[in-house]
Amino acid sequence: MIYLNNAATTIQKPPAVTEAVMAALAGAGSCSRGASTSDLVAARSVANARVRLARLIGFAHPERVVFTQNATMALNTALFGMLHEGDHVITTDFEHNSVLRPLHELERRGIIELDYVRADASGRLRMEELEGLFRPTTRAVVATHASNLTGAVTDVPELVRAAHGHGARFVLDASQTLGALPVGMDELGIDVLCFTGHKALMGPQGTGGLAVVPDLGLAPLVHGGTGVKSADPFQPPSYPEHLEAGTMNAHGLAGLDAALEFLLELGVERVAEHDWKLRERFIQGVSSIPGLVVYGDRDGHGHTGVVALNLEGIDSSSLADRLACEYDIATRAGLHCAPRMHAALGTLERGAVRFSFGWYTTEDDIDAAIFALRDIACDLGDAK
Repeated sequence: MIYLNNAATTIQKPPAVTEAVMAALAGAGSCSRGASTSDLVAARSVANARVRLARLIGFAHPERVVFTQNATMALNTALFGMLHEGDHVITTDFEHNSVLRPLHELERRGIIELDYVRADASGRLRMEELEGLFRPTTRAVVATHASNLTGAVTDVPELVRAAHGHGARFVLDASQTLGALPVGMDELGIDVLCFTGHKALMGPQGTGGLAVVPDLGLAPLVHGGTGVKSADPFQPPSYPEHLEAGTMNAHGLAGLDAALEFLLELGVERVAEHDWKLRERFIQGVSSIPGLVVYGDRDGHGHTGVVALNLEGIDSSSLADRLACEYDIATRAGLHCAPRMHAALGTLERGAVRFSFGWYTTEDDIDAAIFALRDIACDLGDAK
């Protein structure tokens, strides 16, 4: 199979990730729930993963790296933990439902008011509208690092500058970019960074988390056992336990730790350059196919390795099915949990087919996808 659905999850991972998970399944105990050798093995891998994650994102406080089961839980933890009645929030049309739905729920409950930095028909955010959206009650600006539909990268420095200039916090959803693009949390002034482990980080599913600056307190979303201060009836105030109720996914986090070690040695810059070259090769290859439309700006250096397209004469789901069944190429069709971006691009009814590349994607994979699209286009043309 040619796997071009890395924006959903990576299935091709460094061998060390699989080895670490298998070793943990065979011998890791429960983190912070005992003093046996197996428990210490679990605790050590979780602690190492915190340190490596903090290093990867340029964050000086590894104890403020909190692990969850995915980015959705991390975003819910951040948003429900920091927002209060009367707060105003600014977000963007780029967002995934893991940002939109928590914010919509807070809005429906009458807790927050919500505004959007809109995207234009070419898939660019209208950043000139940002300043006019702020109010005295603006508590947070929440934005993805890159669109999961077009791969367009947001102007994080400008969003942070504007948020802090108005006394608001900045929350970054780095689900699409962590491991694929460099990010400096301390350097940029990001207040909360949420991530998942199973996409560009190339770790296991069921891993994710958030990094929270020391001067921001979050109310816990989940309450329960932490393995420390068990006589206290409330969640311990210390981090990371304050936001980590329940048994940790030590097996998954062992794999994430191995993935982080691999990426730190490899260098995220190499991944970014690799993805950019593949994106350029793909776009150049499909640009001459009759009836094919690529959505969004084509400036490769401002994008992750993601391309969304449609082909005249076939709906997106049928195109993805043909790619899978006839050419053994995995993509993703539909709305990609990004309804506002599809609305901006005019594809809300039709959807699109997304191709997303990763570290293990090759030029041969790209060429095979180009051939398949050209072949299908010719077939559709002959059928007219």
